[in-house]
Amino acid sequence: MASYTPSTPLSARVAQLREALATRVVVADGAMGTMLQAQDPSLDDFQQLEGCNEVLNVTRPDIVRSVHEAYFAVGVDCVETNTFGANLAALGEYDIPERIVELSEAGARIAREVADEFAADDGRTRWVLGSVGPGTKLPTLGHAPYDRLRDAYQRNVEGLVAGGADAILVETTQDLLQTKASVVGARRAMEAAGVDLPLLVQVTVETTGTMLLGSEIGAALTALEPLGIDMIGLNCATGPAEMSEHLRYLARHARTRVSAMPNAGLPVLGKDGAHYPLTPGELADAHETFVREYGLSLVGGCCGTTPEHLRQVVERVRGMQPGERSPRPEPGASSLYQTVPFRQDTSYLAIGERTNANGSKKFREAMLEGRWDDCVEMARDQIREGAHLLDLCVDYVGRDGVADMSEIAGRFATASTLPIVLDSTEPAVIRAGLEKLGGRAVINSVNYEDGDGPDSRFAKIT
Repeated sequence: MASYTPSTPLSARVAQLREALATRVVVADGAMGTMLQAQDPSLDDFQQLEGCNEVLNVTRPDIVRSVHEAYFAVGVDCVETNTFGANLAALGEYDIPERIVELSEAGARIAREVADEFAADDGRTRWVLGSVGPGTKLPTLGHAPYDRLRDAYQRNVEGLVAGGADAILVETTQDLLQTKASVVGARRAMEAAGVDLPLLVQVTVETTGTMLLGSEIGAALTALEPLGIDMIGLNCATGPAEMSEHLRYLARHARTRVSAMPNAGLPVLGKDGAHYPLTPGELADAHETFVREYGLSLVGGCCGTTPEHLRQVVERVRGMQPGERSPRPEPGASSLYQTVPFRQDTSYLAIGERTNANGSKKFREAMLEGRWDDCVEMARDQIREGAHLLDLCVDYVGRDGVADMSEIAGRFATASTLPIVLDSTEPAVIRAGLEKLGGRAVINSVNYEDGDGPDSRFAKIT
């Protein structure tokens, strides 16, 4: 791959992006896939891997470049790289997972070159958001192990950083455990490269009002914000109308900045297939409202949005500052499904202890005999009786605590609507639990011995 040296150093671009997000509304681009397909790439362009858009980064960079140029030409501040599927699951379906870094770097490099060309013309910095898509494997459902996905996301981001991305956008996430794997993988990649790029996360909330696996927006915020992300928001699945209440929640409770990249409405089936009905003017109206009422710092579009949609958004929000926000964070823990505040106005915080192998003979015997359904039923009993959190301890002499924790926490992740308290003195056992739970867990009963401490035993537990 030919080398390319950006005209402005990365550190300067990142500082400018952080300043822009803090002081004004930044506008990103719209749909990528439909614009690529509109240019009718051949099967040879896809290297016989039909539909693998990321391959176009190396076979037809001119097509990818033209999409970035179309969006920059209408005034957007930043574009996303053509790397949405440059992950283990998506490339694995084409039997090319070894090309994650190659295709990620190529996609970022194309966007970087176009951004720098536009910046050179008028002196206004343009930015590149490295797109990290979710793939099709949901670790909460056991489709792939957490650590394998995390390491593959790390390779994805390593390529994006090498290609010149200014920020990392983890987008269209459907499973909170998958989202956490993306964020941790991205952090590891940036640490390895010695850079600190803004890390932006956008979850996808379906028309049902939750993420695909049933997570409410509060559970997403509680689980993801402590990971040190710079922004949280929504993209895909719905139009702006369906996003409004979820954005309102984020505006009221998120410490981070907030973003939105909706579809051009909900798809409508017609004789020529599906189309998205939201007009450019309607998308611009929605974003103006979002900026004023919810203090959004980053706006853009997803499926069905075009350069014309974004041109009108740019014209509408140019010069606007995000509306005032006075967030009221609610410290708490979360399950995959819901958040539970630590402060209970009408009760004490009740932690169910009957799923503790040291405190419950019934639970211990079920665990020792491998009666996992009985273990789950004991958890459900405590939910019905009004517990707010569930204490999970599998420590027992002579047992493989990592295996037991992995087995039971994996079941509790989807069977329990309550957050889990991971109760163990063994870091490996705690890690096994965290790698199965998409929500935000509480860690209990940590002992330090002979020089051990939080830095030495638990700092890199994820």
